[in-house]
Amino acid sequence: MDIFANLALGLGTALSPYNLLYCFLGVFLGTIIGVIPGIGVLAAISMLFPITFHLEPTAALIMLAGIWYGTTYGGSTASILLNIPGSPSSAVTCLDGYPMARQGRGGVALLMTTLASFGGASIGIVVLTSFSPMIAKYAIYISSAEYFALMLLGLVAAATITNGSAVKGLAMVVLGLLLATVGMDSQSGAQRFTFGNIELMDGLSIVALAMGLFGVAEIVTSVRRIHPGDVDPKSATWAAMKPTRDDIRRSWVPLFRGAGIGSFFGAMPGTGPSLSAFMAYAVEHRVSRTPERFGKGAIEGVVGPESANNAADQTAFIPTLSLGIPGSPTMALMLGALMIHGINPGPNLISEQPGLFWGLVMSFWIGNLLLLILNIPLIGLWVRLLMVPYRMMYPAILMFICIGAYSVRYSPFDVFTVLGFGMLGYAMRVFSLPPAPLLLGFVLGPLVETHFRRAMIMARGDAMYFLERPFTATVLALTVAVVVWSVWAGLRRRARDKSGLLDQ
Repeated sequence: MDIFANLALGLGTALSPYNLLYCFLGVFLGTIIGVIPGIGVLAAISMLFPITFHLEPTAALIMLAGIWYGTTYGGSTASILLNIPGSPSSAVTCLDGYPMARQGRGGVALLMTTLASFGGASIGIVVLTSFSPMIAKYAIYISSAEYFALMLLGLVAAATITNGSAVKGLAMVVLGLLLATVGMDSQSGAQRFTFGNIELMDGLSIVALAMGLFGVAEIVTSVRRIHPGDVDPKSATWAAMKPTRDDIRRSWVPLFRGAGIGSFFGAMPGTGPSLSAFMAYAVEHRVSRTPERFGKGAIEGVVGPESANNAADQTAFIPTLSLGIPGSPTMALMLGALMIHGINPGPNLISEQPGLFWGLVMSFWIGNLLLLILNIPLIGLWVRLLMVPYRMMYPAILMFICIGAYSVRYSPFDVFTVLGFGMLGYAMRVFSLPPAPLLLGFVLGPLVETHFRRAMIMARGDAMYFLERPFTATVLALTVAVVVWSVWAGLRRRARDKSGLLDQ
């Protein structure tokens, strides 16, 4: 009976006019930004993050969450029509979505991705509702030592289980942890790395860091790279969107299969919707009786990944809300929003803030229904939006970034901080350094430090305390295993690439 009472409480919270307005605003803005290639969810949330400072905590999270899964809905539009992913998780949709558009079936692909997104998200919400309270119930017995180990595993996994160099990812995590130490020590009150600057006493602004690394850097990188091609407006007509019986027959099993894959990988740290989408595509290709159709317009290659990445969007909230451990950079921003509003993330969140937690969960149902209602009739609008030259968009986006950064503390220093992190973010892209692990390290830095110091106080300075506790020792062993495996895989990949060059 408790679950029904909680769902009723959450539904009442989510359906309040105030929260409903920001749910609609979040999914609408998320869809628009997802359609525009090159911006992405991190840049979108970073740019709109300052708005949430002036909202109630529940409305702020509902809006940010709406942007999060709204971009996944919208990201498939550019992937299908332009062969340019609107978001990283939509990249795999290009493989079969764009060939369908070239065959005059772009409308069918757009409609089926919308339905697959809704189906996958619905299954993800059910998993989130079922498992988050259970995890939180047992997580309250976890001490600071276990929290430190889990957060360390999350940071290492997010930095290494990605494309690219594991060493570079770990280096960026360390840089993020170092940047998080700037300001006053929360326990002693001593100033650290402020260099006598009063503006740095409260630490670096997460808004400035996120806007610079992901907003400014992404725009500068995309200015010369993105050239919207010719888009056929006829692909958005109702007649062009009608799927055949064969399309429906081939789609419903991949939808459920993709949702299962996305629900599993979404809840794991360091994986998220992008890996879920690629895994779903690989599974569909493997189980298909006609694998030669893939890459040439197979509807399963569109439905499976889209269902998977939307399910992963929802289950990514499981470790974030129940343990206070974000599994992705976007979830780190959600965690930052909670902390800015004075709410301590972790297992006590559900019991101490039931209205916020269940209101957020029920807002996912409302938000996904709104996206279903919005996306199908407005596909024509999104198609026309892709015809706007990018050179006309980026100056306006940069202007809003500066306004957003200034509005947080009304300090010109924050605007210059955005500029500095924007230059850093662009340089990181030039040298292929991933910015996402830096953000994770920055957000989790204070929590990692706090739990480590508490554990060391309880252990009276004995570092063996971590290895004497079975759960902590197991998690630390997994962390070491992830690092060793990632470095070994990187060396093996480099050796294989060298041998391939020698053969040529």
